[in-house]
Amino acid sequence: MKRLIILSFFFIISNQLYSQDNQKYSFAFDTVSLKEVFFEIESKTDYKIYFLEDWIKGKMITREFANQSVDKIMEDLLKGTSLNFKIIDEKIILTLGNMIISNLPNNYFSEEKQPSEQKSQDPIFFKESVEEIKRGIETVIVSKQNANDTKSTYKLSGKAINRFTGDPIPNLTIQAKGTNNFAITDFDGNYSIELNRGESIITAQAMGMNTLVKRIILYNDGEYNLELNESLESLSEVLINTSAQANVRNTLTGVSRIEIQDIKNIPLVLGERDILKVATTLPGISSAGEGAIGYNVRGGKADQNLFLLDGASIYNPTHFFGIFSAINPFTTDAAQVYKGSIPAKYGGRLASVFEISTKNGSKEKFKGEVSIGPVTGNVTIETPIVEGKSSIVIGGRGTYSDWILNNLDDPVLKNSKASFYDFILKYNHEIDEKNDLSVTGYHSSDLFNITIDSVYSYTNTLASVNWDRKISEDTRSNLKLAHSRYQFGIEFEGRANNNFDFGFDLQETEISYGLNHLINEKHRLEVGLSSKLYSINPGSIEPIGEESIVTPFAVNNENGLESAIYVSDEWTLSEKLSVNAGLRFSVFNFLGETTQRTYSPDAPLSDATVTGADEFGNNEIVETYAGPEIRVSARYLFNPSFSLRGAYNSTLQYIHTLSNNTTASPIDTWKLSDRFIEPQRSEQYSLGLFKNLNGTKYELSLEGYYKNLENTLDYKVGGQLILNEFVETEVLQGDGKSYGVELLMKKNEGNLNGYLGYSYSRTFYRLDSQFAEERVNQGDFFPANFDIPHELSLVLNYKLTKRYSFSGNFIYQTGRPVTFPVGAFQEGGNNYVLFSDRNQFRIPDYFRVDLGINIEGNHRIQKFAHSFWNISVYNVLGRNNPYSTFFVTDNGQVRAFQSSIFTVPIPTITYNFKF
Repeated sequence: MKRLIILSFFFIISNQLYSQDNQKYSFAFDTVSLKEVFFEIESKTDYKIYFLEDWIKGKMITREFANQSVDKIMEDLLKGTSLNFKIIDEKIILTLGNMIISNLPNNYFSEEKQPSEQKSQDPIFFKESVEEIKRGIETVIVSKQNANDTKSTYKLSGKAINRFTGDPIPNLTIQAKGTNNFAITDFDGNYSIELNRGESIITAQAMGMNTLVKRIILYNDGEYNLELNESLESLSEVLINTSAQANVRNTLTGVSRIEIQDIKNIPLVLGERDILKVATTLPGISSAGEGAIGYNVRGGKADQNLFLLDGASIYNPTHFFGIFSAINPFTTDAAQVYKGSIPAKYGGRLASVFEISTKNGSKEKFKGEVSIGPVTGNVTIETPIVEGKSSIVIGGRGTYSDWILNNLDDPVLKNSKASFYDFILKYNHEIDEKNDLSVTGYHSSDLFNITIDSVYSYTNTLASVNWDRKISEDTRSNLKLAHSRYQFGIEFEGRANNNFDFGFDLQETEISYGLNHLINEKHRLEVGLSSKLYSINPGSIEPIGEESIVTPFAVNNENGLESAIYVSDEWTLSEKLSVNAGLRFSVFNFLGETTQRTYSPDAPLSDATVTGADEFGNNEIVETYAGPEIRVSARYLFNPSFSLRGAYNSTLQYIHTLSNNTTASPIDTWKLSDRFIEPQRSEQYSLGLFKNLNGTKYELSLEGYYKNLENTLDYKVGGQLILNEFVETEVLQGDGKSYGVELLMKKNEGNLNGYLGYSYSRTFYRLDSQFAEERVNQGDFFPANFDIPHELSLVLNYKLTKRYSFSGNFIYQTGRPVTFPVGAFQEGGNNYVLFSDRNQFRIPDYFRVDLGINIEGNHRIQKFAHSFWNISVYNVLGRNNPYSTFFVTDNGQVRAFQSSIFTVPIPTITYNFKF
């Protein structure tokens, strides 16, 4: 009855509507409030405007109107708002969302009317209960009624951000009350959810954030940004992924997201928070041991990982013999690790992509964080440049680490020195509602000497510019320009006259453009292209001092251009089944200026089989490689807490490291594919089960993979790789295979939380040829240097109170392969050692326990600084874990030695405070 009276009232009013005259008006407004605009219209016309001030508070207008009618002017002024208007006689009446109905549909009061006719014309009424008012549930009218809209559901989209920092919130779950409709924000915090026309209660939840509840009034498609507050309870968590729902519902396989705020309670060596070291506690990601530079992901070599810092490549992401990462933990927001399904927009590496993002600085107030530890000091500052619009983050780390080397067991390292620093700056500017610009600059430097006569140094330098543009409600673009440089050098000054300065240099410049378009609620399309220019100085040597007998020499520079185009579609076929299918096509051109030998086709490549040489001019194409890279993954939901995911990935890699060390080291040089060294290729198949138990309290995942490798690089026995102008005579290319099973169990809630990770993985290579000089182990498969069959990690945190917690790590690894001498013989009066087949034996297993106590300062909001103490002991048991083994001939006997990095417990006290 109430509804009938209201509709009758609108019907009576409609009979008194005034037909608009054709009078035109002109206005000019320059940054004035909408209220002032209305007053101006009233003063220059016969119209009176009726509205509530709360509806237009904060709305500013800059616009010009020339010879336009009042209804056209009002329509333009209210575009993009939730306000409707109706002109009755000389009165302009504003309404919030609802329309004033001028004409009811035919047969509106008849039982035979179409449902859609009623839905499009009905006003929406809602009532806020006392309980909802107490809970602070705000009502938001997002869009406004339109007579042409007749659908029963509409799309609500927007972005979820941290109210305090302004950073986007990924993996936020948004659900409509009383329905099965939900959405999960992407990496940039964007979301889109289908809601019923009219009133909906939505709930937004994410780990570490307070739950947000809103009443949304929706007449048609609209946009609304969600702002959430941080939850203090997140201070004591150690969880790796931020959303249990994403663990089950994600379409991609083999993806791990690491939040920097979630790792501060994990005890690490010398108390340094390290996002990459934490990554090695996850199944499928490992390193060859303490002091090893580089990471091995699912049987991949260290050079098969792409490390991106704000879109720019970083070639050596480590400090201090690989003990620390070169990524500043205080300026880092998060890291996304792709080890199974690599998105089509990424290429150039076979094993994984580490996508590391720097946080945006606070646009509201000055902030900072300081850490003082036994080895390193760290200072990070955030400050707004233009309040609410732009900000800057500056972070710097340095070390005072020589004392720790003096306490190591290894006599070589004991007499060594080492220092490093890194510096990062990020500027972020919100140009307007549709455009964001960010600029990042980074530089790191390491200087160390292992012997008193040699000084080693290496640096990483990079810069990136990212322009994100919101083209429309459904389309976003990213334009990126990035440059990276990696340099390595050795200065040798000994007693003999052979002092020298050796250097190596690699530069990479990339430009890329990508579009992300939401076709509809079932299709999200990504397309883009990129081009990357490589310039490598493979090595040069210069004498130091006039008395040095070293002859200057430099290997010719190498240049290459890698370009790609890609397309991918995330397609939701049904609530249970979704597919992410992508295709990337890459092209690589090896460029001159260079000299390329030719060799006899019936003999192995060597100086003795050279038949000639070809000269190529500057930027002349020497060799071209190209190929498609297929990326397909799918997810099937058995129920909301249990899913099956599978994937197929093929990848190409055109740049490689040259190394004959057991583990990666700074001295390794990089090499582009050319006439003789073909691109490495990989095909990976993966399948996994993902389950949440007891709501979101427990997570369980079991994933298996199998990988085929082609053209993997290795070296001839005794190969000379450094300063070799024709290095193709010393390297070999062969096949490989890798397979494994990964198990991850996590407890997300309660005073005791953490995770258990286990992986069984094997990696084998085969170097076979028709020539005996190019065969290893008789052409049979043999274990790779980093083949670690069993790896177990247990990370636990026990929260005693909100301020006090205990944490611990338990790490176990199978010893990695090594080649041992198995005999000796004499020939021509000389003694020779006979070695086993390559990697036939193993060093002892690795085992380590770490313990820590974490003490938070009080959690009062109104205080200058919030402090955090970490007291930890690394390698509590003092186990002498081997790093490497080597052999020395002494008086005709071969003696074996074992090298270890940390052989005693390492206690650490670190103090952190934020202001």
